Amino acid sequence: MTPPGEAPLRTLIVDDEPLARLRLRGLLEGLPGLPVRVLGEAASSAQALVWLKEHACDLVFLDIQMPGPDGLQLAQSLEGLLHRPIVIFVTAHAGHALRAFEIEALDYLTKPVRRERLQSAVERARARLHERLAAATWQSAQAETEALPDGEFLTIAERGRLIRVPLAEVLYFKAELKYLTVRTAGQSYIMEGSLTELEQRLCERFLRIHRNALVARKALRELGRHLAQPGGEPDAESGEGWAVRVAPVDEWLSVSRRQVAVVREALASGTAAGGR
Repeated sequence: MTPPGEAPLRTLIVDDEPLARLRLRGLLEGLPGLPVRVLGEAASSAQALVWLKEHACDLVFLDIQMPGPDGLQLAQSLEGLLHRPIVIFVTAHAGHALRAFEIEALDYLTKPVRRERLQSAVERARARLHERLAAATWQSAQAETEALPDGEFLTIAERGRLIRVPLAEVLYFKAELKYLTVRTAGQSYIMEGSLTELEQRLCERFLRIHRNALVARKALRELGRHLAQPGGEPDAESGEGWAVRVAPVDEWLSVSRRQVAVVREALASGTAAGGR
């Protein structure tokens, strides 16, 4: 089921037969739960290229045998576009399927197109677009995160969105499996990254208290004997079970034995709450 408010797939239909374009448009616009907006039609590869130079679209339904350059040639020419649309071939000839997939078409539908088969293809196209968005979002987030020493924000990729989290609001980073938990007073976020790299970049504002935790100096409030879990055993690296209380969330994080003295010194000297 399509999430409420999800944008329709912007679509171009390319086919030299007017009736074939009309039928496909009707099928696409009638798909249940899958918003598709047919923005344009073209009767040839040349018309399609002119249209694509002036419009952005997500999805192209493309016939193969047409006057002039055929659909396979048009699909190849789309590879140079910055935002290449997803290509689905719709043809009366099944003999071009192998060549179509060699140029990375998403699907290959034969005429007459069945509604169920079309719906499956559109669902795959939407999933592919989500994958592209997630990949682009992650790359953008990584690029911005690399600039942290000179910036004041973390950029976190979450469910296809970019979220800017003020660094001043971050209380701690905690490594869990392949991810980092980023904790603020009101929310937790998940991001990929290296705790060691963050420590090197943020050493003036954050203190490494454990192999899996980096805490904002200003959030350190109390050092004491504390079990990580009620009724549980102290962390092996923490020796006797030292932990630090993080404000304002009043959470206790384990402190490794080798970092107890460092945390105690930070609290005693005032560089904890007074850190940048």
